[in-house]
Amino acid sequence: MLMSEGQELALGKESDPSIIAQYGVYENAQLQAFITEKGKQMAAISHRPNLNYEFKILDSPVVNAFAVPGGYVYFTRGIMGHFNNEAEFAGVLGHEIGHIAAKHSAQQYSKQMLTQVLFIGGMIVSEDFRKFADVAEQGIGLLFLKFSRDNETESDKLGVEYSTKIGYDAHEMAGFFKTLKKLGGADGSIPTFLSTHPDPGDRNVKVNQLADAAQKTLDPSTLKVNRNNYLKMIDGIIYGDDPKQGFVENNIFYHPELKFQFGVPASWKLLNSPAQVQMAPDDGKALMVMSLAEGTDLNTAKNKVIEENKLLVLESTNINVNGLPAIALLSDIAQEVQQGQQATEPLKVLTYLIEYNKMIYKFHGLSTKADFNNYFSNFQTTMKSFKVLTDQTKINKQPTLIKVVESNKNTSLQQILNDYKMPVAKHNELAILNGLELNEMIEKGTMVKVFGGQF
Repeated sequence: MLMSEGQELALGKESDPSIIAQYGVYENAQLQAFITEKGKQMAAISHRPNLNYEFKILDSPVVNAFAVPGGYVYFTRGIMGHFNNEAEFAGVLGHEIGHIAAKHSAQQYSKQMLTQVLFIGGMIVSEDFRKFADVAEQGIGLLFLKFSRDNETESDKLGVEYSTKIGYDAHEMAGFFKTLKKLGGADGSIPTFLSTHPDPGDRNVKVNQLADAAQKTLDPSTLKVNRNNYLKMIDGIIYGDDPKQGFVENNIFYHPELKFQFGVPASWKLLNSPAQVQMAPDDGKALMVMSLAEGTDLNTAKNKVIEENKLLVLESTNINVNGLPAIALLSDIAQEVQQGQQATEPLKVLTYLIEYNKMIYKFHGLSTKADFNNYFSNFQTTMKSFKVLTDQTKINKQPTLIKVVESNKNTSLQQILNDYKMPVAKHNELAILNGLELNEMIEKGTMVKVFGGQF
């Protein structure tokens, strides 16, 4: 271990604001109170009860939970929506507290010393672009810590131990790992559970065995599952992307709350967060970033951008973008910006500053000097397409919600989905969301998740 407990605490404290800035907090007072109560209860019986633990729900559709050194534990709303009872949640909570208790995150951090990356839509983009993407390095780097299979096995054991100690049936934790395996795949917004927590092999079998052992001296009938309680809590939770934070349709990015839109180059990957929108082509050789600039007028914003990024301005032009006052800058990037980085290829950047609704929107399009001309038209076309959003169908687009319903007869899950007019194309997705098979028989009165809102 290269990290003292003091350094571990400092790292967590420093990382938390950048993780929150990148993904945002999902505002749900009831769910937040629930995870805090259970988290504090479990932390108290863990191997490191002295830490000041914090438990937060991130506003991300990706299915993940992770912990950073110092006692910070995060669940995405995506994983909260996929749990089907309190016991599943408690098992994963125990697993994450286990990583902290066993100092796995601190060990991985010490080993890797975090190679910072820019990660867009599942793709690695050149490190040289990092400064322009405003990546808060420590916080975001921690999301990419991949645990070893031994670490995972140890955390699974602790997850069973801790969740049993606070009164939950750890067999449910085993079942949830089957759900995670079915989800598979990767998503660019943040690493998914299985990408950062590799399956040690036969996980659900081993966790079931551990649960049997933990319950040997207990009366299993006294252990809680609390399916209905949990499902009532997540009734109405947002599923998938939240349109109000911005969404892409037919290569156009719309932001209903801020009422703007702009084009996205065809086949480019896009990562939208509360702080910025990042876009990059498949080869990762270029990057576009849209965010808010500092300054109350265009000239102040321009001077700030030049100073902060040590730009060597080649051209500066006052322009008009779809009726909005703007400044376009073409610049080289001073060599000293790249000191301490592995690659030192000179970079070139096209910057648009656009004034709209008392704010200054900032676009950067950058690439190496050698590649810049290949991407210039993509940069310019996107920046020139920025305009006021007036289409009410986009402004009023509603999210998909998880709606909890009760089966009114003994029937299959598939029949319930048909009864609630769920599109056939969504049936498999809903089966995974419910942790069930489509042909599984559901008793009358059982609560089931379907989709509400727009889907």
